[in-house]
Amino acid sequence: MSSIPTIRREVPAILALAVPIVAGLGASTLLGVTDSVMLAPLGPLPLAAVGITNAVAVILFAAIYGLLSAMSVRVGTAHGAGQGRRIPGLLRNGLALGGIVGTLGAVSMLAVWPLLPLLGQPVEVLAIMFPYWVMISLLMVPFSVLTVFKATFEAVDRPWLGAGFAFLAVGINIPLNYALIWGIGPLPQLGLTGAGVASVVAEALALGVAWAFWRRARSTRRLRLRAGLSGAEITSVAREGAPLGLMYVAETGAMAVATLMIGTFGAVALAGNQVAMSVGGLLYMVPLGVAGAVAIRVAQERGAGNLAALRPISWAALGLATVWLATAAILLGLFGRTVAGWITDEAEVVTVAAAIFFVFAFAQVMDGVQSTMTGALRGLSDTGFPALVSLGSYWVLGLPLGWVLAHPVGMGPAGIWAGFVIALGLAGIVLVWRFLRQTGPARVAPKTGGET
Repeated sequence: MSSIPTIRREVPAILALAVPIVAGLGASTLLGVTDSVMLAPLGPLPLAAVGITNAVAVILFAAIYGLLSAMSVRVGTAHGAGQGRRIPGLLRNGLALGGIVGTLGAVSMLAVWPLLPLLGQPVEVLAIMFPYWVMISLLMVPFSVLTVFKATFEAVDRPWLGAGFAFLAVGINIPLNYALIWGIGPLPQLGLTGAGVASVVAEALALGVAWAFWRRARSTRRLRLRAGLSGAEITSVAREGAPLGLMYVAETGAMAVATLMIGTFGAVALAGNQVAMSVGGLLYMVPLGVAGAVAIRVAQERGAGNLAALRPISWAALGLATVWLATAAILLGLFGRTVAGWITDEAEVVTVAAAIFFVFAFAQVMDGVQSTMTGALRGLSDTGFPALVSLGSYWVLGLPLGWVLAHPVGMGPAGIWAGFVIALGLAGIVLVWRFLRQTGPARVAPKTGGET
């Protein structure tokens, strides 16, 4: 049993990783936000185009992020074991995998384009959005390779370096967006297309800086030792990360279906739900960052053979995520109307948003437990079981139960999220059980040797 002082001692190390990871995730999110904000003066059609594009792109970006997150565990385990000479090979193979995965993501998104007219999307929006759609598809290639760099730097205890490259992309994107949307100086006025071009160029330039830093900086010389590509290693990392990619797709897809279910209650319900999810999305960056941090810390200590630290690390991370989201849930429950009023002045929307806040915030608490324990298991390279639990909790139990609570029981839109509270709560319990089972004395392999 882990003592409270032992758990408390792990908190600073978790925060040292989680804060820059959260910052990097926030920076990546800002790329899409800046497109919406800077295109708003052009009217509703460009905004609708960004909305449709992002609705598809977010699923593929989530899949890419999940699949490549196995890199941080591989590198973290080697770093913890003192096997520094393994890391350059892991990085080079990871960069190759990032290029492959990003290309597949771009091709997949382009393949969806012919389906949009069949899905009843507005003709006037489709008429202007194809170039933007292509640009966001291409964005997946530099995004994927840069994700590998970020994962590697995080796993060798240099997380702010990865976050810095993400902020660099935002810093380039904002002025370039403005210049290409409106046509500043010799640059053409490209409108919606300009926003897409700016995003691709900004991410590509940030990747170029990351690549140059890796190849030239004295501090990264041990990360660029000669190492060959290995098809077996690339396949192994892809196989380990694939369940996580599928899990993130399942979660993102479930949120989309939940939104459609809430849409059956009308436009006001949809607007109220969007207000709740906008706030919730910002709050959830913290447990997502904590999940990434606990995966790395567990992997590092596992690699070092320090098995006694695995549970205290995970309980510290679970405590941080739970305290953050529980505090947010209480505040949203008490002051939901005030928070909704900051976003919209429509009285009906505020009322619906406040009702959803009360339940949605507690659903996030349960999801925080699930995410943190998934991160801890990810650090043990146990990805298949958490993915199955996530699929079951969201699709087999959460969505059907939410429909029952919303309609036959009569809870309305809040009932959809109440279904997730129950489903994700059960998922969290199952994942805690799995982690305890996997960290028993006979289940976690000790360190077998390494190098300094």
